[in-house]
Amino acid sequence: CILPFEKDFYAQFDFDVDFVGHPLIDAISGRKEVNLEDKKKELGLGEKKVLLLMPGSRKQEISTILPIMTNAAENFPEFDLVVAGAPSQDHSFYKQIIGDRVKIISGKTYDLLEVATVALVTSGTATLETALFKVPEVVCYKGNWLSYYIARQLVKIKYISLVNLIMDKEVIKELIQGEMTVVGITKELEKCLDPVNKEKILKSFDELETKLGGTGASTNAAEITVSHARG
Repeated sequence: CILPFEKDFYAQFDFDVDFVGHPLIDAISGRKEVNLEDKKKELGLGEKKVLLLMPGSRKQEISTILPIMTNAAENFPEFDLVVAGAPSQDHSFYKQIIGDRVKIISGKTYDLLEVATVALVTSGTATLETALFKVPEVVCYKGNWLSYYIARQLVKIKYISLVNLIMDKEVIKELIQGEMTVVGITKELEKCLDPVNKEKILKSFDELETKLGGTGASTNAAEITVSHARG
């Protein structure tokens, strides 16, 4: 398994599993260090710091979440605002929602995370990727009320982001449903940019990486598989 809490979960059902670490750490740590200015030029960005918007990949969630993200992000004119576009969606789809207010770059999420100062992220693996790139983030999620209510009744968890679930505490703020407003996002972005609070977040991200087992997940999985095969 690739998440530390999975081992205890499976133990409840008498399954003895091995935690091997998370392959994302290898994928991210294996990237070459970049020159910030050169990377920005490569992406067609200016000299401003980057506020990255990651509104998910599904049309319904993008349509709901991106306008609110954009309205909040525009309260920070000192930043270049960039949407990490999903490869499955055309730029025209994003423009129907927010026009030309924000630059859209598709298929370059990791490159964008390398230059981002702060990010607004819809829940999912993206929250973990953002943390491993050491980018302070605010989790934003808003969906169909009925679907969300049913899901909350069926799944009893304290958090929706992988970062908080793994750390078992609120490392990054989750603005869900009615809490995801322009005012709420603006307030939490300001906290992320506060030097003292930012330092706390980055320290927690370092702890998160340690908790995920560091590099070598694939090698660990291979060695354990061979060991079990040999008996």
